[in-house]
Amino acid sequence: METRDRLANLGLFAAAALAWVAVGLIVVSRDPVLDPGAGLAGAVAIGLAVGLTAVPLLWLAVFARHGRIAYRGDWSRAVRRGGWVAGVVALFVALRLQGALQAPIALFVVAMVAIAEATLSADR
Repeated sequence: METRDRLANLGLFAAAALAWVAVGLIVVSRDPVLDPGAGLAGAVAIGLAVGLTAVPLLWLAVFARHGRIAYRGDWSRAVRRGGWVAGVVALFVALRLQGALQAPIALFVVAMVAIAEATLSADR
């Protein structure tokens, strides 16, 4: 692992910690029942925090799987997958706040994301 990879991981973990602090502030200070915008802000903040936490973990998992060798494209793939995670989590939180989250909807969303990621990750 090179220095730039370590710094990127530490920077992403620091950004994730700040995002989790923002989630804590939103959850403690705003009520989604009284302020409808608070629910959407909370969903976006939780999605961003989970996505920022997932990116370095996904990169480290691939790095370990490759025998501690970083290949070109590993970071972009980890960022893309972290974006998928962030989007799905934000969508699930928003649907849960609206009372519209059901198992078939959740499974459909996860299946669509899995298909899209498999298509984008296919070796050519």
